[in-house]
Amino acid sequence: MPVKKYKPVTPGQRTKQIPTFEEITTSTPEKSLIKPIKRSGGRNNQGRMTMRYMGGGHKKRYRLIDFKRNKDDIAAMVKTIEYDPNRTAYIALVVYEDGEKRYILSPAKLKVGDKIMSGENAANENGNSIPLSKISLGTEIQNIELKPKQGGMLVRSAGASATLTSRDGKYAIVKLPSGESRMILVTCRATIGEVSNKDHGLTTSGKAGRSRWLGRRPRVRGVAMNPVDHPMGGGEGRASGGHPRSRNGMIAKGFKTRSKKKHSDKYIVEKRKSKK
Repeated sequence: MPVKKYKPVTPGQRTKQIPTFEEITTSTPEKSLIKPIKRSGGRNNQGRMTMRYMGGGHKKRYRLIDFKRNKDDIAAMVKTIEYDPNRTAYIALVVYEDGEKRYILSPAKLKVGDKIMSGENAANENGNSIPLSKISLGTEIQNIELKPKQGGMLVRSAGASATLTSRDGKYAIVKLPSGESRMILVTCRATIGEVSNKDHGLTTSGKAGRSRWLGRRPRVRGVAMNPVDHPMGGGEGRASGGHPRSRNGMIAKGFKTRSKKKHSDKYIVEKRKSKK
């Protein structure tokens, strides 16, 4: 899906790039599958600010997404492809043959009228949710479970996809978007295809106001603070701040924080590729 550029009629339009939303077929969500979502504004139950840079933004309602895809051997038809303000990917409203409606993460190239299915007997086709034991090697997959019947946990953001590289006994080896290769039980499910809205990464806001619509307040740099507030604060004139570090003093830019005794280390075949 391409992105739309604007003529620079205002300073905010000059660098603005947003999706064309060609795939979206409706602007009204299914009423039975939405619920209110409470916004904290970064405050805890005492009303004190515990998370900075949150608050405001457009009112949203939560869409109930079926990450488990546990309605087996019943075909469902795609009714609409919709925008979801709570995630970067698009969602699809599917109607099962028994009349039940559910929202699922929309895979790329899924269209209105397409049929999808879940379970061991489902074909290796785009949008179908199948156990890793039944998926062909080399297939692009998304919405991957880490524990059987838990619901998809991995590879859910816009344009993401993992690859099923091999199987070894009760484990399948999956190469994740980060570059990490990981063992996952073959009884866990995954959905065929990559996640929709691949061009999400090309979006540029164009103006500060668009961040406010999304509920993101301005972030204060550490070097602009006083020494009492941040390790990088203070100094005469515009000081560099020294080594980049967090407000708690932890070094940023490559400092490893993962525990040496992390329980999931035994499932990681190859570590992720570091970005240089």
